[in-house]
Amino acid sequence: MSRIVITEAVTGSAYDELARNWSMIREPEAWSSPYRLQQLLADAEAVIVRNRTQVNEEFLRAAPHLKVVARAGVGLDNIDLAAADRAGIVVIAPLGANALSVAEHTLTLALALSKNLIASSALTRTGCWDRIPTQELGGRTWGLLSAGATARATARLARALGMDVIAYDPFVDPDHPDLATIGIRLAPLEDVLSAANVLSIHLPHTSDTHHLLNAERLAMLPPGALVINVGRGEVIDEAALLEALRTGALGGAGLDVRHEEPPIAGELEKHPNVIVTPHVAGITVQAQARIGQILCGQIETILGGHQATYSVGAHATPLQDVAR
Repeated sequence: MSRIVITEAVTGSAYDELARNWSMIREPEAWSSPYRLQQLLADAEAVIVRNRTQVNEEFLRAAPHLKVVARAGVGLDNIDLAAADRAGIVVIAPLGANALSVAEHTLTLALALSKNLIASSALTRTGCWDRIPTQELGGRTWGLLSAGATARATARLARALGMDVIAYDPFVDPDHPDLATIGIRLAPLEDVLSAANVLSIHLPHTSDTHHLLNAERLAMLPPGALVINVGRGEVIDEAALLEALRTGALGGAGLDVRHEEPPIAGELEKHPNVIVTPHVAGITVQAQARIGQILCGQIETILGGHQATYSVGAHATPLQDVAR
């Protein structure tokens, strides 16, 4: 019996070690072939996926022996948690394992925009020596949409720059110890938007967050504000964002996630005050190593008949707090 199946491109020493102790099949393109996926699932007790494999009712019906689904990442958009709960399958996600990576990327985008690094570097390479003043972030206000793990890690870096930090998150416990320790003030959405010189988005895509940042809400931001999205692309109305950039109402945007991925290059990509990256905020060597170690350890724990500590959904453990 093939106990562990990896359906996407997942590599690392932790997976190699897991393969030495358990029967494993690795097929990085299996997610793209329903027929092959069904074959692999027939004997699988554990499946490791990234974000392309759709773990839904059909997937779970094809896996009668499945005990655990492990997500090699933190987003759960491609996993039907309710269906997994009904099937009694544990879903593992190493939530928070890439928080520092995402936070560093978020700050990098904001600094690159405020210092005009991309354009300045390009011009200087041509021989132009134009010493145009840029902006400091210190002493200004950083707004967070979410007060979860990546948002809190971002807040720590922003506070180190001497910024005030304000966050909107109706689901976070106001008494969460990190808020006071870091110096994050919770506030209504409108208050966060009106105060934020830099606004970073750390939200998942749900019916409630779809186009949360529309034209009306983007207009609430201070003139010249920077918008950084490391959550999900659908949270921003991209047409409204582009219009706010065209009119100069916003100073710039850093987009690691998009409504469609990969996107078709368009006006946002051409705008001089936009920096785009290919959904890589959480993909660092260190974060991927942490994720691999957690996943593989948890799979061995569950297949060994013990309780998981990084489970989500109905089997969630107290450590799920790092998800948000």
